[in-house]
Amino acid sequence: QVQVVESGGGLVQPGGSLRLSCSASGSIFKINTMGWYRQAPGKERELVASITSGGTTNYPDSVKGRFTISRDNAKNTGYLQMNSLKPEDTAVYYCNVLVVVTFTHRYLEVWGQGTLVTVSS
Repeated sequence: QVQVVESGGGLVQPGGSLRLSCSASGSIFKINTMGWYRQAPGKERELVASITSGGTTNYPDSVKGRFTISRDNAKNTGYLQMNSLKPEDTAVYYCNVLVVVTFTHRYLEVWGQGTLVTVSS
């Protein structure tokens, strides 16, 4: 069993910053890729940032230069630093991890429950 829990969401004014955290626990041998997705009301879920085990990052143009993803492999934790937030960044943000589970070394994709980010004055 692997669990993923996000935290750090909330209400912020336009131009403000938030830092989301994603903590994975359970039968984890290694976390391969970690990603952050978001889903706004009436819209499809979209990728906002991803990071490989080697530290390679990927961002869509909509957040490039404003969002930064990072991870602490020793703690099985990831972060999403969001700066210069805009009202269109309002969404539920989900953490997604691709883990190698202990013993079997099989790959398992796990989603967190999501954390709401609201950007409004």
